[in-house]
Amino acid sequence: MPKSSTGLDENVAGLLCYVGGWITGLIFFVLEKDSKFVKFHALQSLVVFAAFTVVCTVLQIFTQIPFIGLLISIVLGLLGLLAFILWIILMLKAYQHELFKLPWSGDFAEKQAK
Repeated sequence: MPKSSTGLDENVAGLLCYVGGWITGLIFFVLEKDSKFVKFHALQSLVVFAAFTVVCTVLQIFTQIPFIGLLISIVLGLLGLLAFILWIILMLKAYQHELFKLPWSGDFAEKQAK
């Protein structure tokens, strides 16, 4: 397995990009100097989980509105479940040394990692 500039195997570094969501994505994006694989996963983690954070934060504001707040709370619960499932899948794919691209964020991450 190739090593990244962090000294970790690329698949381990790729997995760690997702462990802490956008925070570890940002850390590995800043630290990684050589590996396009790790930079790709770092950027994809940063974009995807930052977007989830922003959307959930904005939706959280509206949970205080009667009736609509209940619907938004259900949507937030579903988004949280989706984020958890996606988080597990992305970590597994990175550990298997796969360049698993999500729509939009994967294309962006791939272009920026080059």
